[in-house]
Amino acid sequence: MAQLGALVATALLSATLACAAPPPPRSEHVFDVRAFGASGNRTDDARPAIQRAIDAAASAGGGTVLFPPGEYVSGSLSLRSRVRVVIDAGATVLSAKGKAAFPKEALFHGEDLDGVTLEGRGVVDGRAEYEWRANDHEDAYIEPNRVRAAAAGNALRRPFPTKDSVGHLVRLVRCRDVKIRDLSFVRSPSWTIHMWGCERVEIEGVDVRTSLEEGVWADGIDPDGCRDVRISNCTIETGDDALVFYSTNLFGPARACEDVTVTNCRLTSSSSALKFCDGNQVAVRRVAISNCAITNSNRGLAFMVFDGGIVEDVVVSNVTIECTRRDWFWWGEGDPIHFAVRRRHELDPRLDARSTPPAGTIRDVRIRNVVARGRGTSSLAGHADRPLEDVSIEGLSLRVSRDPTAPYESTESAIEVRHARRLTLRDVDVIWDEPASPTWRSGLRAFDVEGLELDRLRARAADGSRPEPSIDERRVDLNLRLGTLRRRRQRRANLEEILLDAFRERRHLGVLADRTREPE
Repeated sequence: MAQLGALVATALLSATLACAAPPPPRSEHVFDVRAFGASGNRTDDARPAIQRAIDAAASAGGGTVLFPPGEYVSGSLSLRSRVRVVIDAGATVLSAKGKAAFPKEALFHGEDLDGVTLEGRGVVDGRAEYEWRANDHEDAYIEPNRVRAAAAGNALRRPFPTKDSVGHLVRLVRCRDVKIRDLSFVRSPSWTIHMWGCERVEIEGVDVRTSLEEGVWADGIDPDGCRDVRISNCTIETGDDALVFYSTNLFGPARACEDVTVTNCRLTSSSSALKFCDGNQVAVRRVAISNCAITNSNRGLAFMVFDGGIVEDVVVSNVTIECTRRDWFWWGEGDPIHFAVRRRHELDPRLDARSTPPAGTIRDVRIRNVVARGRGTSSLAGHADRPLEDVSIEGLSLRVSRDPTAPYESTESAIEVRHARRLTLRDVDVIWDEPASPTWRSGLRAFDVEGLELDRLRARAADGSRPEPSIDERRVDLNLRLGTLRRRRQRRANLEEILLDAFRERRHLGVLADRTREPE
């Protein structure tokens, strides 16, 4: 009986160990790049050997291409279906120098593939380098910044990638079942991870970093016309936009970017940290963003449509935002929240209005539970032809500060709303930090808004500003909750008069401004 018990115990222990530690993959399914001729020495061109390993894995019906510790310099690599690329801890894949090395315009490139995986604890290094020179790049979208910087005596020098710094680190076109995990992507000369028309994408635990001072055009992660995208537990710290959603026609007719979740990420950018891009020809929709920290960014949340597309069905919740002003050549002004619907020719006079699409649409956007600090106005601006529709901000604490050493200051209002229909601000606090700026005026300004609902808004005029109502209304249909009062298409209305009128009607308004205490 004792012997039987020992046998049973041994069998149970073996079964437990088998469940806890699955066996390693069979050796014939692991394709070590060194076995195909890669030396792991930075002085050697590893591209032919790496490509042979990838092709061998594909020919075998799938497998793992392994980069053991070492340094591997390569130009464009063509990924294959059902091939898992593992860059081990201690291994670095480095971009070659020169445009000739990148016929596919990316280090890792894949097109029309199934089952693409890039993972490991290693590093992918784009080796971007920059040179500073006098600005010779026309960018109509930062022209106001350029003018202000020039007036302040700025020499208007800016960085540009050197001619031999080229290529994305990852570009995937029309791929399905994509997984990118745990890797570090650094110093990309262009958009770091660009996916166009991909489906079922999972990006988890990656670290993306480009130069905050010099990394122009070096975005973090750019899903373009992709569906079913999950991005989680990532750190993205980039010069250009950190995380940006597109809907463009780069590789065929533009597609909607839709069904996206983003959670538990930290984002930093010298431009926009999280951007619904102006390059939107069809739609970006059904997007849920939660539990993210935006730090040290020129702009926090950006919703922009310049190419006639739609942004709709978006929820952003439980986010912290810290914004500061960056150099003049970056988009943004230290503004935590930014909405803009424009037509391209309205920003760029070189374009013909007849060749640009009609104004696009931003609608059904919910922003909840946000703590934000910034230096620029949070602007919610639709278009006269296409106002913002059904946008709400609930539970926002917004601090506005200034940098006394900054060469110029343009902020007047903490929040400004233009061209909107059915816009709600609920449980919103505006706090003006010290030292005050002489340009500061109102906590909230609104123009051409129908159905502006204010519920428990605490927004006073800036201390030391010229006498002016905290809410400057122009052509506003105003709904002050819990009571309701409407002022239609007024040239200007003093908030204090509105409040007194409401009190006479015995309506309680959950609004705090310059004089908001109910008379005894």
